[in-house]
Amino acid sequence: MVFRKKQLLFNRKKPAGPDSEVEKKSPSRINLQYKPPSTETNPTLEDPTPDYMNLLGMIFSMCGLMLKLKWCAWIAVYCSFISFANSRSSEDTKQMMSSFMLSISAVVMSYLQNPQPMSPPW
Repeated sequence: MVFRKKQLLFNRKKPAGPDSEVEKKSPSRINLQYKPPSTETNPTLEDPTPDYMNLLGMIFSMCGLMLKLKWCAWIAVYCSFISFANSRSSEDTKQMMSSFMLSISAVVMSYLQNPQPMSPPW
């Protein structure tokens, strides 16, 4: 009995006009792409955090390399990770990777020159 009701509901004729419900729900009319607002038309959507962290990472890397300060080198690695995590996929990856490699090299060089554990900066 239940099967017969389901079959009757399933076999009902659906309207075939252009404004019918079948036409409204057809997969060809569904647009699932998300288009984020462009930053050219609205410059307030641009997030400067990755750029600032990239610059800070380079400054701390150079301080870690030149002044042999391990804590500066570790802060540079931290800034590089933040810059990488907050960046967009359309940004230049070469600059980000060079900043990251510079900070890693600052950590490696500071520990090669002085292998003792890091002393507190205060």
